[in-house]
Amino acid sequence: MKTLDRIPTGKIERASKLVKTGVKIGGNYAKYYSKKLVNYETTKDELNEDNATDIYDGLKSLKGSALKVAQMLSMEKNMLPNAYVEKFSLSQFSVPPLSAPLVRKTFKKYLGKFPEEVYDTFDKDSINAASIGQVHRATKDGTDLAVKIQYPGVAQSISSDLALVKPIALRMFNIKGKDSDKFFKEVEDKLVEETNYLLEIEQSQEITQACNEIENLKFPQYYPILSSEKIITMDWMRGHHLGEFTKTGFSQEVGNKLGQTLWDFYMFQIHGLRKVHADPHPGNFLINDEEELIAIDFGCVKALPDSFYTPYFELATKENISNDKIFTEILYDLEILLPTDSESEIKFFKKLFHEMLSLFTSPFHEENFDFGNGDFWGKIADLGERFASDKEIRKMNGNRGSKHFLYMNRTFFGLYNLLHDLKAKVEVNSFRKYIN
Repeated sequence: MKTLDRIPTGKIERASKLVKTGVKIGGNYAKYYSKKLVNYETTKDELNEDNATDIYDGLKSLKGSALKVAQMLSMEKNMLPNAYVEKFSLSQFSVPPLSAPLVRKTFKKYLGKFPEEVYDTFDKDSINAASIGQVHRATKDGTDLAVKIQYPGVAQSISSDLALVKPIALRMFNIKGKDSDKFFKEVEDKLVEETNYLLEIEQSQEITQACNEIENLKFPQYYPILSSEKIITMDWMRGHHLGEFTKTGFSQEVGNKLGQTLWDFYMFQIHGLRKVHADPHPGNFLINDEEELIAIDFGCVKALPDSFYTPYFELATKENISNDKIFTEILYDLEILLPTDSESEIKFFKKLFHEMLSLFTSPFHEENFDFGNGDFWGKIADLGERFASDKEIRKMNGNRGSKHFLYMNRTFFGLYNLLHDLKAKVEVNSFRKYIN
């Protein structure tokens, strides 16, 4: 794969890259509408494929926040056309890496030494390259190590990158009004945290220590002395990425075991720690030869304040969803309903969220839940299609809910998708045995 000798870091230079991408997208639409005039039955499949390719190609050389947004969108399998999901999924661990000279320069700047002065061996070619950093293999004192290096300029370009992608996101998610700023500020804050590798080491050590009793779950050891604000050194963990593993012929027993571990890991964090690894995409998990789950990245951790945690999980109770008075009060607590809403808006959003929450919280209403159940996923797909084509929803302000919904919903969508890929049947309350 071609390597990068530099990454655009200036606001104007990065903006010009996206402008060129926008021109290509405009050309794709012109081509689509020309074909549509000749053949009315022309579908958007080719348009989606061309747009997805051009957007991804434009973002992958920028890396950083812009590419991270694509990675986040790739997890929304029920919101985007498949062409976007497939192309954006490449941003999880398959983008052009930094060249060897740029890697050496980064080491010298942030550790004061070149890689060969820090480790006994260091592979100049990266193993994985993603949105914010890339991973190299190394050894020291007989220990196999993974070394994650952050791309230059990523942290400094977060605000400007988000300003560039904001108009696209506003349109895609039907967000209106000045209050939309709270969601973009939430994304910006989390991305800033993800570029702080010293914070990631701290979060990694805290969560791995707290979760080390969960069955079939493994973590790497971290080495602060060999790390800095832009470099992380940890154990090299052997295994297949979860996304690769789910394409193999694993048994139902293995799928259930790994799914249960994944479920217990997330539920323990949420209910036991009141914070959670909020980036559950396949590139952040490995499966080893012993069929154990390995969690390898804790850059994105979301803390859950009681003011959000309590009403959020009150909505996971079937009785509360069925009780109109309690349901309405919780919707106000979570800022889904607003004091300024008209009677028609209250009626509309109550009905909308009642249907959504009845479906998405259904795993919590059972003792055991089958995430491989085609009926469950068929209902989710149907709901997504109906909402996407509902003209009434498009008229309404999609800017609903506490800012904490953004990463919490992302966590559950990602978790549900991983469990679905594993075709896992889980015991819903199994995690409670780990909470003292």
